[in-house]
Amino acid sequence: MINKGNSPVKYRTVLRQLQKHYGAIDWRPKMGILDELIFTVLTQHTSDLNAEKAFKKLKSVYPNWTDVVETGNKELEATIKHGGLANQKALRIKSILFEIHARLSNFNLDVLKDMGIEDVREWLISLPGVGPKTAAVVMSFALDLPAFPVDTHVHRVSRRLGFITSKTTADNAHPIMEKLIAPTDRFKFHILLINHGRRTCKARNPLCDKCPIVTNCPSAYQE
Repeated sequence: MINKGNSPVKYRTVLRQLQKHYGAIDWRPKMGILDELIFTVLTQHTSDLNAEKAFKKLKSVYPNWTDVVETGNKELEATIKHGGLANQKALRIKSILFEIHARLSNFNLDVLKDMGIEDVREWLISLPGVGPKTAAVVMSFALDLPAFPVDTHVHRVSRRLGFITSKTTADNAHPIMEKLIAPTDRFKFHILLINHGRRTCKARNPLCDKCPIVTNCPSAYQE
């Protein structure tokens, strides 16, 4: 449910203000589709820095995805331990790889490039342990599709700005935000909200006195 008073005009105003404040978007290089999927699994409940360490180690230890499938769970857990929750993530990664191979007889996800956006979303979410956020990240970052991932920062900032209600979960926020935001704005707005959540609109003690969009925030100075 979108909060009363929410509108495309407001998000565009916020977008302009954030762009002016944070400048050009600087983001990591584009990954392959399956690399992006596995990396996103590793980012769950940890920082990107820890996930990057785990992913780098994973790729250095296992030259290809078949090696990951064939390795023991304990060995895989030790390899990705920097990402946290290694036992859960190891099982999830192997389950995803097993399912992909069962469907395609290989690990090449280029087949997704020929699908429509909702078909891609459905295909990804049907994989074990892949939810709306993970699917949207892969779609946006690896396939250049206009999805809008809602991570913890985007969810928090969107709630404080009134784009979603306080009761809207991150999973349920995806279709709401995609309906609100023009496809051409989704990627950059996603990145800007992440930057804003990390640097200014923090979970605890948000820096409202330094916020470039404070005049458009109904939650300013309330948390």
